[in-house]
Amino acid sequence: MTEPTPATSGLRTFFTVWAGQLVSVTGSTMSAFAVQFWIYAETGSVTNLAMVSLAFSLPGVLVSPFAGALVDRWDRRRVMFTADSVAAAATLALAVLYASDGLELWHVFLVVAVIGLSNAFQEPAWLASISLLVPKAHLGRANGLVQLNQGVSLVLAPALAGAVLVTTGLQAVLFIDVATFLVAMTALAIVRFPRPEGHETASTGNLRADAALGWRFVRERPGLFGLLWIYAGVNFSLAFANVLLIPLVVAFASEGAAGGVFSAAGVGLIVGSVAVSAWGGPKRRVRGTMMAIAGGGAFVMLCGLRPSLLLVAIASVGLMTIVPVANTSSQVLWQLKVPPAMQGRVFSIRRMIAQGISPIAILLSGPLADNVFEPLLAEDGALANSVGAVIGTGVGRGVAFMFVVTGFLTVLLAITGYLAPRIRNLETELPDYVAG
Repeated sequence: MTEPTPATSGLRTFFTVWAGQLVSVTGSTMSAFAVQFWIYAETGSVTNLAMVSLAFSLPGVLVSPFAGALVDRWDRRRVMFTADSVAAAATLALAVLYASDGLELWHVFLVVAVIGLSNAFQEPAWLASISLLVPKAHLGRANGLVQLNQGVSLVLAPALAGAVLVTTGLQAVLFIDVATFLVAMTALAIVRFPRPEGHETASTGNLRADAALGWRFVRERPGLFGLLWIYAGVNFSLAFANVLLIPLVVAFASEGAAGGVFSAAGVGLIVGSVAVSAWGGPKRRVRGTMMAIAGGGAFVMLCGLRPSLLLVAIASVGLMTIVPVANTSSQVLWQLKVPPAMQGRVFSIRRMIAQGISPIAILLSGPLADNVFEPLLAEDGALANSVGAVIGTGVGRGVAFMFVVTGFLTVLLAITGYLAPRIRNLETELPDYVAG
């Protein structure tokens, strides 16, 4: 019998873990949807919904640099297993509290914070392991499959969670999530991850200094540092669109129509992820990344041009179809250009900045829409005869103008990134740390 090659064994391990993560992500998205529905039904407060998002993201942002340093020190498979175990236990506690009629709002905040902390370890450990498991030639396809997990969960989870909520209640959704965690943990239990080879600057023996090394590694490489802030700017711009899509659509259509746009966008994410998984993404990854970002910005602008449900739906599908191209191209660049022994720290830094900057846009979106852009595009607003002549005036058109502005800024970021020589040439200026 022929012994499996390291490449074959690594791919088998990747697909085993990926399948477990697909099940787990779908379960977690179901419970997130159900918990948000319960909070809104119980309190009627949008602020409480925002606080849940903050409870999830803030602890992870605060611990991310140290989490990444620990991910690089420890066995990454065990990190993922432990993180899933902690999240499963927290979810189980929530289910038991609800089933015993003892669930209170502060319990939800606490559990969500614990899950956010576990995710701060789990996500960089998984992303930093892909380059150890998958040959260089297949990294694009592998990262496309990781993107597919998000698309599948976004399409399936709300419908599944809604059906279970109606028939058996919140506790059933939470118990399903615990079961999906067990699937992911079983997949991790039956595989082994290779250890990354040491790098001359990978460790100092001090946790704080190790965490600082990840930042220093990126800071000393202008191409990666510039790419990091291009993505930070894109996340900031697109966060406005994420928050304001429902107000944009509801201004001229129904809440059901807005839900249909979200569902269509989720299908677009699946289509884009499947395409990248089969294709592998652009060979010239910097150019592909910037073209995809520019295309995404153009689709965001398109959302705001006319009060048309068809136009918004097409633009939303186009945006979400192109997101996996941008994300996969960028992820492969980082996996190639960062030593595997340092990827936990560097990926945690990327996650910290991405999750830290988006809430700023979320907090600004409402006041800017209500107090600045909507008055500008009112029937007698300051921009009614200029911008309003193109995109229309009245309720919702100020929000539409925000889409045009943020989409334009996204396109501008892509152009800026490609025109910056150190970003444009980072594929040739920086060495690859993944063989083959």
